[in-house]
Amino acid sequence: MKDALLLVDVINDFRHEDGDNLLESFRERHGALVRALEDARAEDVPVVYANDNFGVWDGSATRLVEQALDGKAGELVERIAPGPDDRFVVKPRYSAFDHTPLVLILRELEIDRILLAGAATVMCVVQTAIDAKEEGFKGSFLADACATTDPETEELALRYGEEIVRARVERSGS
Repeated sequence: MKDALLLVDVINDFRHEDGDNLLESFRERHGALVRALEDARAEDVPVVYANDNFGVWDGSATRLVEQALDGKAGELVERIAPGPDDRFVVKPRYSAFDHTPLVLILRELEIDRILLAGAATVMCVVQTAIDAKEEGFKGSFLADACATTDPETEELALRYGEEIVRARVERSGS
């Protein structure tokens, strides 16, 4: 089985309605996110970023990264910024698959399973897992590397992802 690490909305300046709340969780889970990225790169697992366009349709990963580096958590984003071999898609909606070339990229890479991490678990990460299943991919949530605005709702979303979507929930030590 060939995996890809899919990082959803990790390039973020946290200047939005739920930004402070999400940033608190992002800080707490940043270490697991860094480890997931380092492990993927060390094991030659393809890394794909799928990021909100924040209403700007220039498709510029560079602009998004620079904007995030100047945001409230620039030091955190710097440690997880895309590398030269990583893929980057800009997304207009919650799911990384909705109106993006993600499925084409994953099929070209012959990916079977997507390792999901990012923000926010309840919305974008879970919706991406749902669409991944619809596209024929297996999914695994790297739960410790997903940020949330509400831990209680996140647990419900992960349970839904596990029981209904049939995505695996992986936590430290599991």
